[in-house]
Amino acid sequence: MLEGKKILLIISGGIAAYKVLDLIRLVRKNGGDVTCIMTKAAENFITPLSVASLSQSKVYTDLWSLTDETEMGHIRLSRECDLVLVAPASADIIAKMAHGLANDLASTTLLASDKPIMIAPAMNPEMWEKPVTQDNILKLKNYGTLFIGPESGDMACGETGTGRLSEPETIFQSLCTFFSDKPLAKKKIIITAGPTYEPVDPVRFLGNRSSGKQGYAIAETLRDLGAEVTLISGPTHLHPPKNMITISVNTAEEMLEACKKALPADIAVCTAAVSDWRAKNPAAQKIKKTASKSQNTLILEENPDILKTISQLPRKKRPALVIGFAAETENLHKNAIKKFESKKCDWILANLVGKDISGKERAFGCDRSHIYFITQDKDTEDWSLLSKKETAQKLAKKIINYYNESK
Repeated sequence: MLEGKKILLIISGGIAAYKVLDLIRLVRKNGGDVTCIMTKAAENFITPLSVASLSQSKVYTDLWSLTDETEMGHIRLSRECDLVLVAPASADIIAKMAHGLANDLASTTLLASDKPIMIAPAMNPEMWEKPVTQDNILKLKNYGTLFIGPESGDMACGETGTGRLSEPETIFQSLCTFFSDKPLAKKKIIITAGPTYEPVDPVRFLGNRSSGKQGYAIAETLRDLGAEVTLISGPTHLHPPKNMITISVNTAEEMLEACKKALPADIAVCTAAVSDWRAKNPAAQKIKKTASKSQNTLILEENPDILKTISQLPRKKRPALVIGFAAETENLHKNAIKKFESKKCDWILANLVGKDISGKERAFGCDRSHIYFITQDKDTEDWSLLSKKETAQKLAKKIINYYNESK
């Protein structure tokens, strides 16, 4: 099942560390290679000798080992694997990962890694439920970190609750799924993300507060499921995702042109918050306060409607599945249905933006969104409050089901 796959297993401190010995056996039995890093805390629960005996490879423990670091050990370890697995993942190492700390071999390797990272948390239930831990977990999910568990039950400390390390068989099955389940292989997907900036003069523009986080999360999730992704992004502060084509644009016209060039495609996911309007005649020089009324009057014209354009392409050119996003400040369901009908897309994901009753910002720039999923038969699913990554994963399942049902 894991033939030829290389897994870097990072073992952090916790009584559950003993379970990873069975996990190493399972991986090795099924053809996988396991290289292990142990934190100092982990050595209080299991020995490097036990881990080395089962993994049949050297166990790494010290960032400052002269032998290892002459070869830049933490860089090499982070690059020579197919997946980094942290099990058990203590509250401490989760906090380090979330905040980019790198003060030992394990945390330095994690920060230096360019490979997918999967973690299996294990800690006291009270530690797991603490807001700071949940904030760290949400951060990591939005960074694309994969989670296994934790489970609920009796703990070694005598308490009961959520925080148990998933069983070795469960973790092993998650590894098998990660390496074998590529249901969107060979599917070409176009994703638009972020805002568009429409120039008013050389220093000013019409735009919005879209961060691009949702589109980027969807792009990374579909990429990991085997899709060939082209991400067409307006201006954001996000790093371009790896292993996909990323095209940077500024205006709505540039975004539409990039979409047309990226066709044909199987799926189009339009998450970008495209400016509805642009200046008809952008000024060649910065508009001054002292300018005459005629000079500083802004005349607007409509931008091209990217979602509508793609949705209404001739059948041979149109992606089989066109998915739009609707950001509304009021009458969410009514306005989303109206947009759905006018654009002629297949699905709409609607969410509220602006401020809620407590004064907090919703959707744009936030890590969580309350999503409503609407299909052609006008049925609406309330997906409740989800992180951007969780929304992406839920949408990915819908896409997979769509293809499974059409077979």
